[in-house]
Amino acid sequence: MGINTESDIVANLQIGPTDKGMVRLFVEAGEIEIPMDFEPEEAEEIAEEIRAAAQSARTRKTRG
Repeated sequence: MGINTESDIVANLQIGPTDKGMVRLFVEAGEIEIPMDFEPEEAEEIAEEIRAAAQSARTRKTRG
């Protein structure tokens, strides 16, 4: 499965700080739970990548 592969899988995403000073992305899909902890600087880099992807998606949507 890749970025452009559609799926019927439903997942929940929670994002928040931990008591250890990390940023946690918590993905839950059915019986699967995936906690991912990042240093604040890493989380900011991820946020920048998400913003860039959103902008790229907007550009593609207006072209199509």
